[in-house]
Parts: sequence; C-alpha cells; structure tokens
Amino acid sequence: MSAAQSDAFTIGIDIGTTRVKAGVIAADGGVVDYFSRAYPTARRNAGIAEQDAHDWTRLIDEALEQFAPHADNVAAIGLCSQVNTHVFVDADLQPLMPAIIWQDTRATAQAEELDARVSTQQRMTWWGAPMPIDASHALSRMTWVSQTHQDTWQQTRWVLLPKDFCIAHLTGQPITDGLSNIGLTGPDLTYVDGALDLVDGAAERLAPIKPVLGFAGNVSHGPFKGTPIATCTMDAWTGLVGTGGVAKDTAGYLSGTSEILGINSAQVHPTAGVIVFGQAHGVRLHAAPTQSGGASLQWLCNLFATTPVVLMEDVAKCDFDRPAPLFLPHLQGERAPLWNPALRGVFANLDHTSGRSDMGRAVLEGVAFSVRQALEALEASAGADVKVMRGGGGGFQSDIWNQIRANVLGRKVDRVAVKDPGVIGAAGLAACAAGHFHTLEDAFENLAVVDATYVPDAQAHARYEDVYAQYLEAIDANAPINARLSQPPQNG
Repeated sequence: MSAAQSDAFTIGIDIGTTRVKAGVIAADGGVVDYFSRAYPTARRNAGIAEQDAHDWTRLIDEALEQFAPHADNVAAIGLCSQVNTHVFVDADLQPLMPAIIWQDTRATAQAEELDARVSTQQRMTWWGAPMPIDASHALSRMTWVSQTHQDTWQQTRWVLLPKDFCIAHLTGQPITDGLSNIGLTGPDLTYVDGALDLVDGAAERLAPIKPVLGFAGNVSHGPFKGTPIATCTMDAWTGLVGTGGVAKDTAGYLSGTSEILGINSAQVHPTAGVIVFGQAHGVRLHAAPTQSGGASLQWLCNLFATTPVVLMEDVAKCDFDRPAPLFLPHLQGERAPLWNPALRGVFANLDHTSGRSDMGRAVLEGVAFSVRQALEALEASAGADVKVMRGGGGGFQSDIWNQIRANVLGRKVDRVAVKDPGVIGAAGLAACAAGHFHTLEDAFENLAVVDATYVPDAQAHARYEDVYAQYLEAIDANAPINARLSQPPQNG
C-alpha cells in the first residue's frame, strides 16, 4: 500500500435485517465516522416477513449526507446486505411489492415442490454440495409470486437482492455478484441453467453478474457523485471475511439477528445442510446460517419488557452449577444444518422456580447449542478441525454470552474490535477493488483487530456435553409435535 493509499478512506455499508449500518474506515481499521439507523419488519402472520425497500435507500442517502465532509478522501464505497431477501422491481427499478426477507416462509409449498424435482446428482453438479431449495430460495419466491400475483410477475423486470437494489439506486444500473445468488449460481459463480429452467421466466429477470472485487459503477447523485462503488457481495460472506475468520484452523462467526458461521477450505466433503460457495479471491467458504440468534434474545426481552443489557446482568448472576431450562431457538423454523421451517421454539425443564434469569440463560445456551450443531456440520464439509472462532456483530458485545459460547463450543473465541464486521468487510472489499491491498488476507490483517479473547473452561465444557446431547434429542422429539401443531385445525 502506498502512502497516498494509506491516507485514503473507504466506506462500508451493511444493509442488515434490522438496520442500515455504515462507516468511514481508515486503512488501519479505524472508524472515522459511523452511522446506524433501524427500520421495521412487517409480520402480518407467522409466515410473512416483509420490509419496505425504500427504507434501505433512504437511510443510505442519510448516511452519505452525514459522511459528506469526508467525500474528498473516500476512494470507494462497498455495500453488503442480507440475502435470500428479494425485491421484485419494474423496468424503472421501482419495487412492485414489499421486499420478502429471508425469514419469510410463505413459499414453503413451492419450495417443497421444486426441491422434490432436483436429484442429489443434480445438486452436486449444479452447486457442488447437496443444498436444499427452501422457502427463502429465489426460485421458490419467484414461483410463489407467479402463482399468486400474476400481474406483479408480468411487470417484474428484475428480482434483486437488497445490496443490488441499493446499488441500482445509487448508480442506476442493475447488477449483482455470483456469491450472493445462493442456489442460482454454481462453483464457477455463474448462473446454473438447469436450476433456472425449473421456473419459467426466472433467467430473464436476473441481473448481470460482475466480479466481487470489480466496480458496479459510480454514484450518480449527492455528495459522493462520481465515487466508484464496488460490486461486493452478501453480508455473511463479507462479514465472515471481515472478522479475519478465513485463516487456517479458524472459523468466522457472526452474531446478529441470526448466527452465521463460515470456514475457508478448498476441500469439499458433501455434507447435508451446509452451503458451499464457489471460490473467490482465494476463499472457498463453507457456510452455515442459522435462523435465530439475537432474534431469540430480543423475543425474550420483549416478553419480559426488558433489554438485552439488563437480561445479561441477570444471567451473569445465575448459578451455572445448577441445571437450567433447555431452550430450542427455533422460533421461526431453522436453517443450517436442519433446514426445517416447521420447527418451533421450546422450553424444557421449566418449574415453579424458573424465572427471567433462568430463561435468559437457557436462551443464550440454546443459541450456542445451535451454533455447535452448525459447526460440526461445517467441519465435516470443510475437512477442518477448528481451533479458534473469530467473532463479531451485535451479539458479541456481551462477555457472559461469549464465555458461554466458548464453553459450549470448546474453542477459543476471539472478538473483533469493530462491532459490525459487515461494515469493515464491505470497506475492505472496496479497498481491494480500489487497489489499496493486494489480497483479502492483506486487507483484513490490517482491518480486523481483536479486542477480547474467551478461553473455554474445561469443567463447564464437560457439563455442556451432556446438555448438548439432550438438546439434540429434544429437537428430534419435538419435531413431529411441531409439525402436527402447525397444521390448520380440521373442521367438523
């Protein structure tokens, strides 16, 4: 990196599940300026989760206005976003309906029909791994819209991910990248014709693919007019790379609304429930996104009309030598490695002495158990033996939860200093696109700084071994009950 490059800033923007986060980032990872604003999710029933795509662009415009004093020093902008969230837009790039976010399960029936049409051999040929087609898959959503909103489907010119919708807002150009389009692209990061053929009209509604470290275009308006925007990619890949969690024997771990894990490995041992991305810039990411992490914590806080900070203080006072309730964090089904939208949350072993602190502890432990289950699948897929977890995100701001994670996983957990790995990751990808770093490894060796380490306690880990086995048993025992309870009542 030259002296001039070391003085230049990049902007990272993360369009998450609950808020837009953005930062002006220096070459050493320092945060020069920061922006964070929340937006709502509409849940009209248990299976529907929607957002107004204009909320994302409005807040991005606000962030760039705030960052305007730094405009002369910003070399490039990078955006990442939630994925398996889809915006159906017309030829003028205007949304035709609310964005269907990744938690939405309305297309379950369509997903089951599509998934049944795909053989194991096709999955391996198309994607290089036995990935399922679930309710969050773009093809499931397209099928649902075409069947239930035919006029909308006819008007749809593009089906865009949040990042790509926001880039189109800034540049006027609809583009995407090969990594973000999970289940639509193969190991070579191009669209899979066989998969697209499952849905009539799917192929012509997908945006052109550009390289992750290429440029999507330049900002067309506002204080950053003319500034190049890197194509970048999805929040999970960007954030996992942004933690520095792609080194050998290391897993990246993001904790936000959900828990997302990733291991970088050139080896691929087909493992059910694991997503394997194509290789990009020296990274072959095996990923396992769960459905609920911070979402479970926030649900319990809402139930008790309290805050995560207060609940963590309660949990820190618990006697961890005493058995706690067992919690299954499947409040809206589960993704990796189970991919079962019919699963639901469960508390087991509640008694009349159970209080808020006990239930809070159970939620923190239950989420950690879900991460362990995902990690075991990831290690099998990647042929890896993870020694260190590199974690970041809002869920990593609690010391008590981080220690529970280390104890449940039996691994050392390093926390990166910047709260939002997606912001650092997007800024780092933009810096690489601008030529400030030669490789992603170089970039995040500078940007991803560790500020705390949590070492597993051997006795606590041994206690959790038995509880984890009971956690797995509880999933199997409750799955058929949940499936029956989710059925509509029979009349007569």
